[in-house]
Amino acid sequence: MDCETEVYPKRDAKEPERARPEAPQYTGRGGIEPIDFITTNNFDFLEGNVIKYVARYKHKHGVADLKKARDYLNWLIAREEGE
Repeated sequence: MDCETEVYPKRDAKEPERARPEAPQYTGRGGIEPIDFITTNNFDFLEGNVIKYVARYKHKHGVADLKKARDYLNWLIAREEGE
């Protein structure tokens, strides 16, 4: 089975390249998008999600985002402590 053909069909030459999605208004405060900060600093999934949820909590889901950040932080701590 050719995975590239079956799962990821090639883009039609007439189809324009897809641009990066427009960032929501709650991101990028302070001059940098969270995704840019995360990728530039090579943070992994757990680290990146802590940053993402803390960066947006005031402008999106408030305490719910802080609780998500706490969950990812707890998983990160457990990983680092070898649990």
